[in-house]
Amino acid sequence: MGLDIHLQTNLDNIDLASDTNFNKFSLSREFCNLMCRKHMVDYETEFDQISKIVDVDTSPIYAMETYPDDFDIEMSIEHANNEAEIEKIKIEAEQNKKNLIGNLDLVLKTINQLIDKLQHINNLPDLLIKTDFDTLDNSTYFSDFNINKGEGYIDNNFGQDLRNFKSFLIEAKAKKNTTVWFVYG
Repeated sequence: MGLDIHLQTNLDNIDLASDTNFNKFSLSREFCNLMCRKHMVDYETEFDQISKIVDVDTSPIYAMETYPDDFDIEMSIEHANNEAEIEKIKIEAEQNKKNLIGNLDLVLKTINQLIDKLQHINNLPDLLIKTDFDTLDNSTYFSDFNINKGEGYIDNNFGQDLRNFKSFLIEAKAKKNTTVWFVYG
């Protein structure tokens, strides 16, 4: 088993149970690992490198990680030492939620910019820093950006993950959602 990343919206009205939707909207475990790299490496992450290569601000995507889920809040509260810490946890959680309200259009714009610019780069893996800690298999995951290599989750490449992300956002917007964030599990 491993850690997965899922997209969540304020109205929670997108059916991910069907095979069609799951394959159309899911992000791969490699994308999850890509998002988690900033906690694991002491060099510029691949996502940050890509942001610079194509000159796209990816902070709206990173911000999606800050939305606190109820389980994390409860766990933090359980480990708090006093009422002041509990109050601080609750205030920070509410502020993090407020900071993301209405972010869907900005995230969609960012994803569109990434797709628009990356579709013209044929050698993305060659442009990334070579390291001894290549757990993403950069030469595979970042290759063939314009080709869907996976089944919607298994074996997706970066291009397919971004297109799935975009499909989810378009569906979410059509269903009147305004806020989107990541859930790990």
